[in-house]
Amino acid sequence: MEKIIDTVYNVVWSDALIYLCLISGIFLSIKLRLPQLRYIKHSVQLLFARKSSDKGISSAQAFAIAISGRVGTGNIAGVATAIAMGGPGAIFWMWVIAFLGSSSAIVEATLGQLYKQIKDGQFRGGPAFYILHGLGSKVFAWIFAGITVISCGFLLPSVQSNSIAVSASSAFGVSGIAVALFTMLILGIIVFGGVRRIGRVAEFVVPFMAGAYILMAVIIITLNYDRIPEVFSLIFRSAFNLEPVFGGIAGMALSWGVKRGIYSNEAGQGTAPHAAAAAEVSHPIKQGLVQGFSVYVDTLFVCTATALMILFTGQYNVSDPVGGFIVQHIDASLSGPEFTQEAVAHHFPSFGHGFIAVTLFFFAFTTIMAYYYIAETNISFLFSGKRMRFAIQGLRLAVLLSVYIGCVNTAEMAWKLGDIGVGLMAWLNLIAILLLYKKAVFLLQDYEQQRKLGEDPVYVAKSKRPSENLYW
Repeated sequence: MEKIIDTVYNVVWSDALIYLCLISGIFLSIKLRLPQLRYIKHSVQLLFARKSSDKGISSAQAFAIAISGRVGTGNIAGVATAIAMGGPGAIFWMWVIAFLGSSSAIVEATLGQLYKQIKDGQFRGGPAFYILHGLGSKVFAWIFAGITVISCGFLLPSVQSNSIAVSASSAFGVSGIAVALFTMLILGIIVFGGVRRIGRVAEFVVPFMAGAYILMAVIIITLNYDRIPEVFSLIFRSAFNLEPVFGGIAGMALSWGVKRGIYSNEAGQGTAPHAAAAAEVSHPIKQGLVQGFSVYVDTLFVCTATALMILFTGQYNVSDPVGGFIVQHIDASLSGPEFTQEAVAHHFPSFGHGFIAVTLFFFAFTTIMAYYYIAETNISFLFSGKRMRFAIQGLRLAVLLSVYIGCVNTAEMAWKLGDIGVGLMAWLNLIAILLLYKKAVFLLQDYEQQRKLGEDPVYVAKSKRPSENLYW
């Protein structure tokens, strides 16, 4: 079984996917004329729009759900893994994929809004919806929906819960079973309460958890402010094969930077459009810009904060592809979230491990909530009526089971299965948005024209054909 999983992993995460992610980001950035730069200020303004309805959540809530999915284990354990496997240079490539991926996030979220529908009394949308109604391919749409249900409903939650269990065990000596039961109890209360409860919880928890974590990072960065030029120089030199110590793994830095960058910010992966589609906005581009900005929050703020804490304190190891370590600063048995725990504990030994364990719990827990919402949306695409309600109940049980398995399973297997899920979704979604990008270009032009006239942009579909199955 392990050999089969390794084979699938190597096929899904071949160099072809790395290049597809980079090329897609470059292509869409050019076609939309760098919206991730031109509209940063406007994106922040749109973020605070709080309009909602019985069918949809506010833009701020949709942003919170999307950030819940983006800000998770990837920001703590994922950054540590990128450094461990690709060296400090991997952080540079995480920045690159965040900048380029922001344009992909804008396109996919805009398409999610454009093709959303009212199902079960609320807005539903995502890649399966715009593949079906935009490309007219039922088979393609069903394949994506099926893979997403499996990935977000079973594979990915275990990655998050595994990191919770590892950090809790390191900080408090709590068993994986105890962590699993506690997490399952809290999660069950929320997911059985429906999508709106998820939105309300995410809107409250996300600012709190991200703020506390970034505050800790700012404190540590301030304590090491004189080393900022040195650390940034190390990142750039390692990325471009200019640092002798890491010269032999420059390719690994690119590969792991892109892998962990996509896993963390999810740009182009196809997860965020589900939350974007649930928002109540007057024009699809509004939610596209909000989601594009969320990529920056995830990678340029949170991931960079983690990387700096680890590199400032030197609490990391870097693996040698041929065996052993290129650099070994800490115990060889430590990995993932434990790098970050050691980094914070370096300055605050009395509570550093516990602080990261608690923070990671919130990060990972809200990500599991987002995964559940995404899987539920795709079930609503695949089924209707009694079959949908039955499938949703099964999904809730599957997510809780996945959480339990992740808490008691090995980290390596959990991450590989999660990466396979992420990779398959990214392959399908990137192909879809590249085929549909012209619709996003048209919507951005329409949005800009209305703003030039001093209007609050409102999009009204001009076509009523089935292929333009819009809710307006």
